Amino acid sequence: MPLTGIEIFKLLPRTNCGQCGVPTCLAFAMNLAAGKAELSSCPHVSEEAKAKLEEASAPPIRPVTIGAGEGQVKIGGETVLFRHEKRFENPTAIAMLVRDDMSDDEIAARLEKFRTLRYERVGLMLKPDMVALEAASGDPERFARVAARVHADTGGAAMVLMSEQPPLLARALEAVPGSRPLLYGVTTENLEAMLELAKAHQASLGVKGNSIDEAIAASQKLLDLGCKNVVLDGGARSLKAAFEEQVAIRRAALLQKFRPLGFPTIVFPCRMTDDPMKEALIAATFIAKYGGIVVLSDLEGHSLFPLLVARLNIFTDPQRPMATSEGIYPIGNPDDKSPVLVTSNFSLTYFIVSGEIENSRVPAWLLVQDTEGLSVLTAWAAGKFVADTIAALVKKSGIADRVSHRKIVIPGHLAAESGALEDELKGWQVLVGPREGAHIPAYLKNWQAA
Repeated sequence: MPLTGIEIFKLLPRTNCGQCGVPTCLAFAMNLAAGKAELSSCPHVSEEAKAKLEEASAPPIRPVTIGAGEGQVKIGGETVLFRHEKRFENPTAIAMLVRDDMSDDEIAARLEKFRTLRYERVGLMLKPDMVALEAASGDPERFARVAARVHADTGGAAMVLMSEQPPLLARALEAVPGSRPLLYGVTTENLEAMLELAKAHQASLGVKGNSIDEAIAASQKLLDLGCKNVVLDGGARSLKAAFEEQVAIRRAALLQKFRPLGFPTIVFPCRMTDDPMKEALIAATFIAKYGGIVVLSDLEGHSLFPLLVARLNIFTDPQRPMATSEGIYPIGNPDDKSPVLVTSNFSLTYFIVSGEIENSRVPAWLLVQDTEGLSVLTAWAAGKFVADTIAALVKKSGIADRVSHRKIVIPGHLAAESGALEDELKGWQVLVGPREGAHIPAYLKNWQAA
């Protein structure tokens, strides 16, 4: 049984040092009991207390790490039903299905898409995360060769090895040593053999049930045997049934603290339809509710990109605005005569401003200032986007070395800062740009004409 907040408090050092992020050990204990904090946040807890508190401090949905090195993927660790309650912790991993009975050319084409379908957005690289390799041929040697190829061609991306036959998985694991994959296909019949494989290769286990009850039976047995790196599949293969299943698992884990369902899940949109666009819509559903891994039949840019952006938006912290990195952004191959504009690093502001600059077809330099993710007016009102901060950015950015003129365009809403900014930037002419992003193209065309 999980410990109460008071029972946890008795095991803490009770220094009230505040280094855990809350002012008292009692408050920290209550957060641990509610699954809203991790024990690692306390720097003074003893090893003995750590052992006793492990169960109480674990999130309602345990975190599971799959893969090794740069390809490592972390899922689970969730503590809330809805993002606005706190935040979602670890983004849904997007996996591409590869079957070992595919031709070598088909496998090569899929792995090429896995490597190349990448998109940069707000300073982040959005890309697929995993390859789910299914042992469809039944040939251990073929499965092992394809596993080795996937591992090599993807640079060590995290893998799901799919088979209910432990000997097949054992051969594949020999071909990809140290890869720490997810072994999917655990049932009550093969559970002990699969657990031995997982222990030997530091792998995680994917429970495959034909119903939630079957998944519970297998995960409970794994818990009894000390295995906690588990991913669940309740077996539903229609949108309605799988959606209900995901919600039921999340609610049981969070609201009822039901440990056998306190694991991340794996969902198979690739098994729910033959229509690629419908599959993308189903995948989007489970990125929001509540898939840990979503397996797609293939990767196509026109459907993958929207899924990646949706995931990015869902898994951002609602208490911390999504922000772009501070720096100089060249748009349209600008030269030393191109205009210099400045804006805040609130991602929506950045995308609007950069998009309107692109629409103008006038090459320009865009200076983005770190305003802690606040929009132009909000940052200005908070004193984070004013003359002295803009001047500091101009001086340290090196933009003066890239342009032969000394003109900078500030947002129209910052017109009141123009005089003070000219005082801060000796030799620079401060121009007041449009108040609305939609007016930027006309403004820049007039600059070009001048």
